[in-house]
Amino acid sequence: MTANEMPPMATPRVAAGALFFDDAGRVLLVRPSYKKHWDIPGGYVEPGESPRAACLREIEEELGLTTELGPMLVVDWAPAEHEGDKLLFVFDAGTLTTEQERAIRFVDGELTEWRYVPADALEHHGPPRLARRLRTAIMARSTGTPAYAEHGNAV
Repeated sequence: MTANEMPPMATPRVAAGALFFDDAGRVLLVRPSYKKHWDIPGGYVEPGESPRAACLREIEEELGLTTELGPMLVVDWAPAEHEGDKLLFVFDAGTLTTEQERAIRFVDGELTEWRYVPADALEHHGPPRLARRLRTAIMARSTGTPAYAEHGNAV
């Protein structure tokens, strides 16, 4: 079979994000300068880069933090209108210490603000599918079982 005879294949954009918490169990959200809503730290995976490596790179670029990552919590098939197919990975970044919070610096200018948000208030800070994805990740973290999701909903 030649390349011209191959059936079409999905070529999703791949992104990875970090789910940080505080001692009260609230989620760290960041305010990107280029979006109308809040998000978690992270971004697109570069060619030849793993989602985990991309997540670590983005944390350092966006927050100025070098940190460890725990397990992958959720992988979400989340195609978006005008953006095409997307495959989004969320990793457990654990609980930030007070020292780490003080060390947060918006190194690359992509972010303007950060705050902790309770899980039941996520819809007030971003689109519903982001809130669903983060709740799925929180559930995966609490059960110790990674989740597969579509549009943020565990399948």
